Amino acid sequence: MYLIKVKGVAKIPDYVQLRDDAFTLLAYFRVDRPDKSLEKLGLGNKAAYIMEVVREMPFGQIKKIEL
Repeated sequence: MYLIKVKGVAKIPDYVQLRDDAFTLLAYFRVDRPDKSLEKLGLGNKAAYIMEVVREMPFGQIKKIEL
């Protein structure tokens, strides 16, 4: 899976894109509200790990993670 951290502009908040190995969009969620989107994907138990990686990432970078 791939994570992409997108910087918001003005009133648009920061977002995270979660994509599979074929780069298909699986989830698109706000950095401050990941729970509902990750639960829908069945990744609720991995939310802490995913958000730890997101917090350390700079904006605009793509990072591959293993779940």
